[in-house]
Order: sequence, then structure tokens, then C-alpha cells
Amino acid sequence: MRTVSIALASILFLAGTAIAQPKGGDKAPPAGGGGGKVKVYDFSGDTIEGDLVKPEGSTVDARDFAKHSSLITIRKDFIREIIKSAEDL
Repeated sequence: MRTVSIALASILFLAGTAIAQPKGGDKAPPAGGGGGKVKVYDFSGDTIEGDLVKPEGSTVDARDFAKHSSLITIRKDFIREIIKSAEDL
């Protein structure tokens, strides 16, 4: 019963918003508020002057990684340690 009442309430809510929409002949004005007029801006007389700014100094290449030795070492006495731990049981 609760799900039916929730479904009915949502349908009524959606139907109420559909009724509030303007009809086809009563179109809303454009979002710009210009009334549909076309505005043209001419920037041909404006000159822009400036300098190209570049960083000073040398560039650093971060792609070169340091060469390190492996942190994994192969243990030669591993079998002896397994036998020793089995003897302790």
C-alpha cells in the first residue's frame, strides 16, 4: 500500500510540472534576454601588444629514473631454516 501511494504521489507531482509548462504559442524569451536580436562585436580595430614570457633556466627531464640494485635478495639458507623450524615443532 505504501509503494502504491508513493507511486501515485510521484505521478501527481510530475503531472503538475507538465501543466505548468508554457504552451506552443507562448514561447519563453531566450535565456540571453536580448529578445532574439543578433549582436555583432567587431574587434578588428583593436591591437594587442605584448611579450612572450618564457621560463628562465634549464629544463629538468623527470623521465630519467635512477638505477638501483634490486631490494630482493635470494636467500641461500632457506631450506636449512625450514628444517630448523620443523624441528622446533
